[in-house]
Amino acid sequence: MSLKDKAAIVGVGCSHFMENWTGSAEDMIVDAAFEAYADAGIEDANRQIDAIYCGSLYSAMGPVDVSEALKLYKPLTSVYNYCATGTEVVRAAIMAVAAGVYDTVLAVGYDKPKDRGVSGPPVTFRGVRDIPATPAGWFALAAAPYFAKFGASREDLAQIAVKNHHNGTLAPKSFLKKEITVEDVLSARMISWPFGLYDCAAQTDGAAAVIVTRADLARNHPKQPVLVKAITSHCSPNPHTDPDHDFLRWKATESAARDAYRMAGIDDPFRQIDVAQLHDCFTLTELLSYEDLGFIPKGAAKEHIASGTFALGGELPVNTDGGLKSFGHPTGATGARMIVENVLQLRGEAGARQVSNAKLALSHNIGGYPTGCAVSILGVE
Repeated sequence: MSLKDKAAIVGVGCSHFMENWTGSAEDMIVDAAFEAYADAGIEDANRQIDAIYCGSLYSAMGPVDVSEALKLYKPLTSVYNYCATGTEVVRAAIMAVAAGVYDTVLAVGYDKPKDRGVSGPPVTFRGVRDIPATPAGWFALAAAPYFAKFGASREDLAQIAVKNHHNGTLAPKSFLKKEITVEDVLSARMISWPFGLYDCAAQTDGAAAVIVTRADLARNHPKQPVLVKAITSHCSPNPHTDPDHDFLRWKATESAARDAYRMAGIDDPFRQIDVAQLHDCFTLTELLSYEDLGFIPKGAAKEHIASGTFALGGELPVNTDGGLKSFGHPTGATGARMIVENVLQLRGEAGARQVSNAKLALSHNIGGYPTGCAVSILGVE
């Protein structure tokens, strides 16, 4: 079943992403949802919202976090897919509307990992070929094979960090608003070669909300409707145990992108997509995604990074709000936050980081080792 043009996004909201030591998860959920209500012209959520879809990795109470925070007691569904949870929440909401189950639903992605008392992600994942099991360690495994085959280097990765830090200074709700240089990146303390401190996204607290309605009802809301052209999710074998994995790509991204392009009717993504938000948990992840999404041929990223293809003002701007690098990664919120940014871009409401005449926007959200990927494509007429 194709979801193309069956549902529309009519409201978005986002809390500040930060180390939120004084507020609660419920506070951030309220900030995001009420901003989305106002954006969608919803004055009586109990009457106008039919159901809630939500997602969080670190929730202490489960989905009731959302219904209690909003005092909104509707059919409530919790969605979970590792770091891709935020996009999966919106995908579940869109599928429910497209299937005719509900007219208008609220999707909320949120997390408050700083309350766990540890500085990084969970350490419950199994080891990676006897290498310490941290996300930086898993993703770094792709660096040496890629550098050897295609001649890329830490300097190429550093330019991605510099770009995203710059874009983050233009986003009012980003966590890090700090310009950095290539030298800053290269001289920062090493986390897991080749990733220094500035190659890695931080963990933060945050929430993002999206209101989805039937496409034929979208004009009843005040803002320009943003149509769902495609939203897909794929999984792949664990790259750490897959004997056919070459560590030059993430297979789930490739298959999710193919499915999304088929659904949206896209055959030349580099020319047809106007703006993209990619999962830059590490700088190398963004580099591989340029190629895995078919924007450019495999091995061509180095030249495109040098020429500014993916910078604001480039041919295909990527991570216009600074991405995970500047917002941090409150796991359940990240994918929804990407969709919020794409909606703002498509409406022409992105302020200083606005991409000129953006009509079609892609978001890409990976999860697991990575073993999963969700891709959305949104558009305006």
